[in-house]
Amino acid sequence: MAFIRINKQNFFHNLNQFSLKSGSKDQIAIVLKDNAYGHGLEEMAQLSSVFGLTQAVVRTYQEAKIIQPYFKQILVLGDRARVDEYCSFALNSLEDIAQAEIGSMVELKVDTGMHRNGIAMEELAEALDLIEQKALRLVGVMSHNRSADELSSELFWQQKNFEEVKKTVDLMVSNKNIRYHSYNSATSLRLACSQQDIIRLGIGAYGYAELPPIYETLDLKPVLSLWAKRVATRQLKKGQRVGYGGVFEAPRDMMVSTYDLGYGDGWMRSSGLPPFITAEGLPILGRVSMDYIILESSQEEVCIFDDALTAGRQLGTISYEIMTQLEANIERWIIE
Repeated sequence: MAFIRINKQNFFHNLNQFSLKSGSKDQIAIVLKDNAYGHGLEEMAQLSSVFGLTQAVVRTYQEAKIIQPYFKQILVLGDRARVDEYCSFALNSLEDIAQAEIGSMVELKVDTGMHRNGIAMEELAEALDLIEQKALRLVGVMSHNRSADELSSELFWQQKNFEEVKKTVDLMVSNKNIRYHSYNSATSLRLACSQQDIIRLGIGAYGYAELPPIYETLDLKPVLSLWAKRVATRQLKKGQRVGYGGVFEAPRDMMVSTYDLGYGDGWMRSSGLPPFITAEGLPILGRVSMDYIILESSQEEVCIFDDALTAGRQLGTISYEIMTQLEANIERWIIE
């Protein structure tokens, strides 16, 4: 079966880059949602813990329970708040406050301009009152930036809005141990990390900074590479066609092999037309099948990609999509 290699050295290199910029490993909350961006939830939790990170961010409470042994504090972004000594839960709406379990640790998300999740700024006072009435433990206030990775000044507009949010919270809440955070990877690359209590480090940890060239960035290295194993090899004669629909016709006599990767593994079917060029310079021949691709090669193993940003550009998408759609049951090997 196809497999994934996780480069431990590159991962630690990336984490060290952000640790140096933020000034502390304790300021980094590693984002492990959606199977750690395709890298493997528990694998990346273990590596993050070995590096010395103590905080993580996930999507669901189920994810949090899997990685709980590796972290002191976990933020759950998309699940109902409940009492758990290790987990805090994001509140995205007034309804979330109403549904939260009494006594749970919560972090209020405020919409400062993205207009996706979070309470409206004009609802802030009401939300804080409801949190107090419900006897919830408010430990954080957060937001998310919509254009930090684009050539735009909107980031500064949202940060100004977030500063107004902080002022209101400071006035209304007696607890002064609330943490404030709105920095994702792109924001952390553009602004001084010392301005907030934690940074939520996602795609940057895995080696990517999808910022316009005008911005200075850190030296980041891709962590994940996708590989496929040879299943069968055959000699094609000129004019013979291969795969579904026979859309590839051999221009000459050539040796081709089938490899065990397909859209059933999360590899994009559209990568066959126009042909995707692998990391080793091999074009996919014809259509991608559910479990197989065909390449002009007889190697036992081939690297499909070792840089999701470059792969994404071939396919008209972003590194996130390339990696997160890879099936969780693909074996992941950590290499030193």
